[in-house]
Amino acid sequence: MTDTPHNDIETELDADIAQAEAPEEAQDDLGPIDALIAERDEWKDRALRAAAEAENIRRRAETQQNDARAFAIQRFAKDLLGVADNLERALQAAPKDAEGAAGGLVTGLELTQKALLTAFEGNGLKRVAPGPGDAFDPHLHQAMMEQPSDTVPGGAVIQTLQPGYELFGRTVRAAMVVVAARAGGSGPGSSYDAKA
Repeated sequence: MTDTPHNDIETELDADIAQAEAPEEAQDDLGPIDALIAERDEWKDRALRAAAEAENIRRRAETQQNDARAFAIQRFAKDLLGVADNLERALQAAPKDAEGAAGGLVTGLELTQKALLTAFEGNGLKRVAPGPGDAFDPHLHQAMMEQPSDTVPGGAVIQTLQPGYELFGRTVRAAMVVVAARAGGSGPGSSYDAKA
């Protein structure tokens, strides 16, 4: 009988030891689960990054495609600007009081110029021809010379020598202009291009 209580105590101790070791075994059993969770999180992060990269590539391609569509006519438009300039020169040289065949020719030139400018406008190509007194904009205008002026303030456009054109806000050709001299002359550092 003395062995029996001792066996009972050993059994209880073994049970207590087993219970004490059970959480460690349970923790050891959770090790692979933690590894799987970490791996899942890593793959989830990779998937989110890949999805974001794909979305960025899609947006970039869409923007480039829209720009390509919008500016596809830019080269063609540049080629036609010479035609528009020649029409304008022809109209400036044409007699204003022409009659008969010459009058018909002048009218035809005016209608052709109007149709060309309407086609330009319809395709987003806008004419830039600042008038006297308009502010000089280095993004749209190219100062060809500087003159003193009593009629317009310094830094303003006096005259447009050749009109410019812009396509959807992008300058295709800058307008060539004469600019009024600022007070104090045109010494070093007063250049309009330097201030742009």
